Amino acid sequence: MTQFTKPSALLDHTEVPDRANLEGLENKWGSAWEENHVYAFDREAERAEVYSVDTPPPTVSGSLHIGHVFSYTHTDTMARYQRMRGKAVFYPMGWDDNGLPTERRVQNYYGVRCDPSLPYDPNFVPPHEGGEGKSIKYADQIPISRRNFIELCWKLTAEDEKQFEALWRYLGLSVDWQQTYQTIGAKAQKIAQTAFLRNVERGEAYQAAAPGLWDVTFQTAVAQAELEAREYDGAYHTLIFHGDGEDVAIETTRPELLPACVALIAHPDDERYQHLFGTTVKTPLFGMEVPVLAHRDAEIDKGAGIAMCCTFGDLTDVTWWRELDLPMRAILGKDGRIVRDTPDWITDPKGREIYEEMAGKTTFSARKVVVENAVASGEMVGDPKPTKRMTNFFEKGDKPLEIVTSRQWYIRNGGRAYEEANGKDLRENMLAAGDELKFHPDFMSVRYKNWVEGLNTDWLVSRQRFFGVPIPVWYKVSANGETLFDEVLTPSEDALPIDPTSDVPAGYTEDQRGKPNGFVAEIDIMDTWATSSLTAQIAAGWLTDPELFGKVYPMDVRPQGQDIIRTWLFSSMVRSHLEFGANPWEHAAISGWILDPDHKKMSKSKGNVVTPMGLLEKYGADAVRYWAASARLGTDAAYEEKQMKVGRRLALKILNASKFAFGVFGRPDENGVGPAIDLDLGKVSEQIDRALLAKLAAVIDAATEAFENYDHARALEITEAAFWEFCDDYLELVKDRAYGEGPSANSAKVTLGVGVDTFVRLLAPFIPYATEEVWSWYRTGSVHRTAWPTSEAIRAAAGEAEAALLDTAAAALAALRGLKSTAKVSQRTTFEHAVIVYDADVPGTYTELEAVRDDLTRAAHVRGDLVFQPGKPEGGPVAADAELSKLDPPQPKQKG
Repeated sequence: MTQFTKPSALLDHTEVPDRANLEGLENKWGSAWEENHVYAFDREAERAEVYSVDTPPPTVSGSLHIGHVFSYTHTDTMARYQRMRGKAVFYPMGWDDNGLPTERRVQNYYGVRCDPSLPYDPNFVPPHEGGEGKSIKYADQIPISRRNFIELCWKLTAEDEKQFEALWRYLGLSVDWQQTYQTIGAKAQKIAQTAFLRNVERGEAYQAAAPGLWDVTFQTAVAQAELEAREYDGAYHTLIFHGDGEDVAIETTRPELLPACVALIAHPDDERYQHLFGTTVKTPLFGMEVPVLAHRDAEIDKGAGIAMCCTFGDLTDVTWWRELDLPMRAILGKDGRIVRDTPDWITDPKGREIYEEMAGKTTFSARKVVVENAVASGEMVGDPKPTKRMTNFFEKGDKPLEIVTSRQWYIRNGGRAYEEANGKDLRENMLAAGDELKFHPDFMSVRYKNWVEGLNTDWLVSRQRFFGVPIPVWYKVSANGETLFDEVLTPSEDALPIDPTSDVPAGYTEDQRGKPNGFVAEIDIMDTWATSSLTAQIAAGWLTDPELFGKVYPMDVRPQGQDIIRTWLFSSMVRSHLEFGANPWEHAAISGWILDPDHKKMSKSKGNVVTPMGLLEKYGADAVRYWAASARLGTDAAYEEKQMKVGRRLALKILNASKFAFGVFGRPDENGVGPAIDLDLGKVSEQIDRALLAKLAAVIDAATEAFENYDHARALEITEAAFWEFCDDYLELVKDRAYGEGPSANSAKVTLGVGVDTFVRLLAPFIPYATEEVWSWYRTGSVHRTAWPTSEAIRAAAGEAEAALLDTAAAALAALRGLKSTAKVSQRTTFEHAVIVYDADVPGTYTELEAVRDDLTRAAHVRGDLVFQPGKPEGGPVAADAELSKLDPPQPKQKG
C-alpha cells in the first residue's frame, strides 16, 4: 500500500528582495513543494472533506504539446481553488501507455515490428535508437518476438513518462506525485481484468463472429467510437445486371466487390423498381443470381436509386445483410486483399476465370480487373465518374477501413437492445445517467446524448495488437484438436493479473497448451479505452486500497477534451454503470481545442503542434498558465504568445506591486518575520480605503461564484481587472499617505496589506509561483495551503462605503495625469493649482471627490488649491484643468 505523508505547512520565510524577478521561481518553489508535501492527499480526511479528480492520463507516445498544457492548466486551477477552500484534494496522475500509439512510436523509434511467431532473444539490440520524427518503412522494420517488442514498449514509455512528469512539475501542476499509475501497470491490469470478467459473468461481455470494421494497415478491429469520417476520392461505375427480359443499371464505387454481391436493394416507395421486388437478376461478369429487395435505407435520389448489397462494402451493407437475412459471401481478407480461393458460389466458367485474375490482389488492383472485363463485355456503361465520398477511417489510420468477419469480444453499451435487471433498456439507463451528470459547459451534454442515441453496435473491446492488457481467458480444445470458443476458461480474481499466453488455467498444465483435450490462450488484448474507462477506479484504489476508494470514489470531477466525450467519457460511464449502478463522478469539465494561426485544431497527426518547454522557459510557467487559464471550458482558443507576454507582465506586477506595498511596513523583526504587516481591519478609517475594501469584497464573491460554477476564466478575468485597478489607481492615490504616521496613514497601510494579501490568494490558482514568492515575504507556510479569502469581515469593515468612490477618485487622478502627459512632463511635476470639473447631475460625485481631496492633492502633486467645479465634462465623469509649475524641474519617478 502507498504510504501517505501528511503535508507540512512550514515553508521557509524569506525576506523581501532588493530586486524581485521571476527567473528561477519554478525550480525554487517546485522543490519546496515536493520537500514539504504541499500537495499530498490527506488520508485522514472524511469523504465530505475530499475533492477528487479523475485526471486524464496523457498518452505516452512522444512528447506533450501546448494543447495538453492548455487543458491540464484548467484542471489545476480547480484543484488549487478547492484545496484553498479547505478540501483534501485527491489529484493523481496516470500514464496512458498501452495500445497502438505506443506500438507505433516503438516501431519508428527502434526500427522494429512485432512478429509473434518468432522466439524471444534475450540479447536483442534494436537497430535504431531515437527515430522520433521520422517514419521507418514497414519493410525496413526488423521483425522481433512479441516479448522483445513488449520489453521495448516498456523501456520507451518509462523514459517518456520521466519527461512528461518533469514538464508537468515545471508547469506547476499541483498533482500528488505519490498517486500515479500506468494503464499497463499491474494495478491497472488487475482492475481492468477483474471488471471484464465480471462483465462476462453477468452477460455484459460476450464474444461473437460478426462483420466488423477492420484496419488493414494495423491488422486490428476498430470500434464505432474510433471512427473518423474523411473525404476520399472515388468514382461511380455504371454496371448492368440482367433480369428476365429487363436489364437493371446500378452505380457503385466498389466494383471489385461484385463477386460478393448478394442482392440489389431499392426503396419500397420507388415506383421504378416495385415491379422487380421479389424477382432475381444475374450479376455482370460472374453470372450469380441475386434477389431484388426493398429496404427503407435505400436512397431514391442517390445515383440510380438502386444499389448492390455486397458482403461487405460499408456499414449499410451490414444492416441490409442482417435485416434481410442475406447470405454471407466474403471475399476480402484481413490483409485487405481478395481471398485467393475461388468461392463456390461463382459457377460461371468465365466468372471463375475473372476471379482467379483478381485473387490475392489489393482492392485497387482488383477493381482494375473488374472494370477492364466489364468494359470488354459491354456490362459497364460509359466512363467512371469521379466523386468525393465520405469513408470511414480508423482515427489513427491512413487507409479506408474494410469490413471483415472475425471473432471479437464486445461489452454491451446500449448500441443493441439489452434489458437490465431494472427492466429498462441499457440505452435508456445510459441516457438517464447522462442527465444526472453535470456538464461544464452544460451544452456539452448534447454531445453525450447524441452519441448514445446514435449507437448502432455494442462496444468492440478486443484488439489484435500486442502491448496492452491481455483479455484474461483461455478456450478448451476438443479431443480432435478443435478450439471450442464457447468453452471459456477464466481465472479466479485473486490470481489476477494474468497473461493467458504465459499463464495456465486452473486444472491444466503448460504441456497441454494447444493440444487435444487441452487449452489455447486468447491472444487479443483489450482496447485501450477498456482500461482507460476505469481510470477513476484505478486511481482510487478499487480492489487494491479499499480505504482510499471509500474516501475518493465516486470522484468529484472528470476533466477532459470535447473530442473524447464519445470514447473516454461515455465508456467510463458504461463501466461504472455496469459495475456500480452509478456515475463515476458528479461533474464533467470539458475543455475546448487549441487552434493554430489558421484556426485549425492542433494535433500531432496534422503536424501543427507546438511543444511547450521552450515557451515555459521563455515566458515562465506563470505566463503560460495565464494564457491557458484565460480560456473558458468548452471554448476553442487560439495559440497566442501575446497573451503569454501579458501573463508575464501580470506575474511581474504581482511581485513589484507587493514589494512596493510592503515598503510602508518596514523590515522583518528580530525573529525574521516580516514585513510586519498589519491586517487589523478595525484601523481602516478613511473613505477611499473603505471603498477599496468594498471592491475587494465584491471581487472575492464574484471570483468564488465563478469557481463554484467551474468558470475559472471568469474568476481570473474579474480578479485580474481588479488587481490592475488596485495597482494603477488605489496604490498611486494612497502611497504618500501610507508613508506617514497617525490613524490616516495606518488606515492606508492596513488596506494595502489586506489588498496584497487578498489578491495573492485570489491569483494563486492561476499564477502559483509568483504568488508563492510574495507569500514567503510576509508569511510562513504556503499560499496554496492557506484559506481562500472570504468577504464577510472585509465587507463589514467597508461599512457604507461604495466601490464607486474609488472609480471617481481614479478618474480624477487620471484626468490630472493626462494633463502632464499632454505637456510631456514628469508625473512628479507639481501643479500651481488644479480644477476638477464634475457632472453635477450624477448624484454623490462631489461628495466622493471631497472624500479623496487630500489623497488626490498628494498623488497629483498639487501645490496650491484643488477646486471641484460642477459642469459638463466630456468623455467621462470628470475632467481637469490646471496650471503646471514653471519652477519645479521633473523629479525622478519613485521605484515601484
